[in-house]
Amino acid sequence: MADTTTDLNAVELATELTIAWLGNPNTRTSAEEVPAFLGRMHETVSKLLGSAEEQPASEPQGEYTPAVSVRKSLASKDHIISMIDGKPYKTLRRHLATHGLSPAEYRERYGLKADYPMVAANYSESRRAMAKQIGLGRKPGQKKGDGGADAKPASGGRGRKKAAAAEPAQG
Repeated sequence: MADTTTDLNAVELATELTIAWLGNPNTRTSAEEVPAFLGRMHETVSKLLGSAEEQPASEPQGEYTPAVSVRKSLASKDHIISMIDGKPYKTLRRHLATHGLSPAEYRERYGLKADYPMVAANYSESRRAMAKQIGLGRKPGQKKGDGGADAKPASGGRGRKKAAAAEPAQG
């Protein structure tokens, strides 16, 4: 009898938490995602209340079906299409965080290679160009016009002192 009371409390708590989550104006979700969220919320609340016995996971590791193929997810350089919901994103990190996944877990879930990108190619290139423009990645003392290591003398020191020392020996 105590289990039914605890289970009822878990349902009520999960429902109230889900309603509060949906009431937040910053929450953007579709109607299809709400039942899954409510189920996860109930499972979590039940575990916290201690009423959940060791039940098998509702979605085993191998049963995640991607919304799109790997090839289609990387088809455009402007965005990456998420395998979770099939929507385009410039970067997947925040999207994955909203689903409780890290990039490594996402790659593992859908059987992706370790070098599968989390940022769209054009977005990455524009960020790279902006960083170079403001001077990130240069060594201290290097000017914007310097070409980097190629512009420095090969001797490793200041060229003027060695050139001055070499002039008296010639003449």
